[in-house]
Amino acid sequence: MHETPFILASTGLAAYITVMMLISMAITFAVVNIAASLVIGPRRTGAVKETTYESGMEPIGTARKRFNVRFYIIAVTFLLFDVEVIFLYPWAVTYANIDPSSAYQPVFLGRVLFFMATTVVAYLYGYRKGVFRFD
Repeated sequence: MHETPFILASTGLAAYITVMMLISMAITFAVVNIAASLVIGPRRTGAVKETTYESGMEPIGTARKRFNVRFYIIAVTFLLFDVEVIFLYPWAVTYANIDPSSAYQPVFLGRVLFFMATTVVAYLYGYRKGVFRFD
């Protein structure tokens, strides 16, 4: 007898109906908002409307200003940990549905522990390089 690694409530395309409904609702919401802004929105134009707007202040100087590379490093580090959390949710749902007496349970746990260990190594590397110092 073939042993399945986890127990699923439903199989086939029926399991994806809720995902398809969510995607169609998001697309419909975006299209309706864009269409409504084109139909209802004002169409005035003029010298004041065509000037550059920057937080209510008059633009002074050039827009080509150099930024410290630290801002980009912090942003990439944030994305690293954010994506990690996104990958942990499906694993947690799958791990909760695995039969406790199954031989697959230690394999799934080992995979996520390896994933977390590589993330800790990346965090320690960033810490030693001074990524998290806000001087």
